[in-house]
Amino acid sequence: MNRTFKLRNNELTLLRNGTRYFPQLCEDIDRAKEFIFLETYIFAADETGRLVAQALQRAALRHVTVRLMLDGFGSAELPEHWIDSLREAGVEVQWFRRERGFFNLGRSRLRRLHRKLAVIDGQLAFIGGINILNDIPEGQDFDAPRLDYTVRIKGAMAQQIEVEMRHLWATVQWATLRKRIRQIKSVLQPVPVQETRKAIELKVRDNLHHRRDIERAYLQAIAEAQHEIIIANAYFLPGRLLRRALNAAVKRGVRVVLLLQGRVEYRLQHYATLALYERLMHVGIEIYEYRDSYLHAKVGVIDGEWATVGSSNLDPFSLLLAREANLIVRDDEFAKSLRSNLMRTIKTAGERVEARHLRTVPLFLARMSYGVIRLIVGFLGLSKRH
Repeated sequence: MNRTFKLRNNELTLLRNGTRYFPQLCEDIDRAKEFIFLETYIFAADETGRLVAQALQRAALRHVTVRLMLDGFGSAELPEHWIDSLREAGVEVQWFRRERGFFNLGRSRLRRLHRKLAVIDGQLAFIGGINILNDIPEGQDFDAPRLDYTVRIKGAMAQQIEVEMRHLWATVQWATLRKRIRQIKSVLQPVPVQETRKAIELKVRDNLHHRRDIERAYLQAIAEAQHEIIIANAYFLPGRLLRRALNAAVKRGVRVVLLLQGRVEYRLQHYATLALYERLMHVGIEIYEYRDSYLHAKVGVIDGEWATVGSSNLDPFSLLLAREANLIVRDDEFAKSLRSNLMRTIKTAGERVEARHLRTVPLFLARMSYGVIRLIVGFLGLSKRH
């Protein structure tokens, strides 16, 4: 599905899974002439990680500026000798909140870098949900890869993504030097919030200027939906506002379809989501589970006109704590292409959840997991927002 869509000053290519993404990313890295910025939550020491690392090293050795930002928790298992090899080649590596001890549930420790972004020469960018790791999980006997998406952007939007990435890089540098946040605010200006609707917009979530931008984008699009809402989420645990918006959409005759995780990857999130199934289905929301492999997508399509692809799940960790980035696209052709891909996936690899299936759900475990999530949210002082 490497079709290119032209939107004013941008060309968008929707890429499904790492089998499409990684070869394209490495090819573009090998063509870089000036700079490469890459952010990821997980950078794994596997075949895919080696492929990307070698491409970054080749670029640095030909004197291209290469900056790699890694989340300190998600990429914690990346061996030190990998980091040393990257730095020896000339790659600048910076950690976002590196974990050096026991990981606790303090709010600051849960504020992770969950974005998956890349910018090359200010002309090309990638935004989506795909981490740097093998498509098929190691140790799992799956015939299919993780289901995920990214968008390759050529054009003006790449410059806006570049500004965001430069801003975070400088912010983390200041933090490393133990400077206070007000100093950062005086030196670095945030990317202006786009008030007018555009064919393509970048929405980020941080803990300063853009705390609810992604959530608001979803809420507005859902409120305006007239025919159909399709959401595919790896970890789906929406708060009260999003649940009410979806319920209201169903009541006014909008078809709401959810494609969710069918295999247990992280037990707490998985079983907490199961606790919502009954109330979601009760109002008429269709739920399908992806069972061919793990689902890692964070995408949505509304009325075949509005689409989003990015890193943000609709759960409290993405919406309230992590740094996220989503692309909003208002274009019939792009939205319908993503919709077609999702509906084909639902037809071939999705299993609809029926009322009879709820009897097989371990109800105690589901409710307990949901309760634990609510306790964490409450402990962090975020319960009023979710």
